[in-house]
Amino acid sequence: MIDLPGAVDVAAITPGARDGGVAAHYGDPMREQRRLDTEVGLVDRSNRGVLAVPGAERIGWLHTLTTQHLATLRAGQGTELLVLSPHGHVEQHAMVAEDGTTTWLDTEPAMADDLLAYLLKMRFFTQVDPAVVTADWALLSLVGPAAADAAAALGVTGLAAPDLLAVPGPKFAAGSLPGRPTALYAVTELPGDGPYAGGWARRVPLGVDLLVPRAAMAQLVAAATEAGIAPAGLWAYEAVRVAARTPRVGLETDHRTIPAEVGLLGPAVHLDKGCYRGQETVARVHNLGRPPRRLALLHLDGVASDIPPDAGTPLTVDGRTVGFVGTAVRHHELGMIALAVLKRNVPADAPLRVGEFAAAVEED
Repeated sequence: MIDLPGAVDVAAITPGARDGGVAAHYGDPMREQRRLDTEVGLVDRSNRGVLAVPGAERIGWLHTLTTQHLATLRAGQGTELLVLSPHGHVEQHAMVAEDGTTTWLDTEPAMADDLLAYLLKMRFFTQVDPAVVTADWALLSLVGPAAADAAAALGVTGLAAPDLLAVPGPKFAAGSLPGRPTALYAVTELPGDGPYAGGWARRVPLGVDLLVPRAAMAQLVAAATEAGIAPAGLWAYEAVRVAARTPRVGLETDHRTIPAEVGLLGPAVHLDKGCYRGQETVARVHNLGRPPRRLALLHLDGVASDIPPDAGTPLTVDGRTVGFVGTAVRHHELGMIALAVLKRNVPADAPLRVGEFAAAVEED
């Protein structure tokens, strides 16, 4: 989609950015945002890493290695998972889709090789054969309230809304959580007689993800255009994501982030499953009910500058660092907003600053 008229590569605006290689916008970022907020747009997210995990023992194997309850995952279902360090810090986040013969994982740009390295190290004699297939497969997303209707226009039907379990309270009774993924996303094959046959669609909270052969991207974009689905750049997608308080690993996380700090317990962590690396930290923090930091949505004043601060900019109170900014964007309705990770004991009305910006926390 980077070849479409008006497309401006993220890397052309921010050299070295992790999201280089896809369009930041197609000439009108605010209009593209409004489209994603009120209708639907097609977003190129083909910079995401894609792994294929075939093999007879793949489901049970991934179940033991990750935070998610995957033992009952079956064809036509998707979910999310994390890989943690031995101390419970977030190392990887992946979206999942199961097609009956292969478990597909898509992860943050440039992180697929690290995830593969970990999986290969843990393979031993298990009947699995994970591989990075990013060169052959691309992820695009229909984003917006009309995403399901747009998918239907492309011949993709039967995608039920996401099914998420509530996070239990501290010290919940063992066995009280269902033995299933905490987030279930409907997955279906793309039409077998279409130019993008062999791919799949996955219903997610922000819309519908489409994994297609890279060779078929142009055909999918043409079909979307014919159906009246306009493209929207990654800037528009990121604004919608930030407003929805959805974190990205590597932006809203650092080397010591634990899942409870950034809202990943609900969709990506099952709190009542077998052992996995980092489980002790997850359980201890949840039972105490006091993660040291929290994810917050900030409103920035934008008086001193109209350029959002960079990811990693310190968040301060009276000169004392109390957190950091992850993703900052200019939203078409909310103005300049950002996701930030800050110390849990920082009051909501504290005089926060992000560099030259004054900031205010919007409570849940």
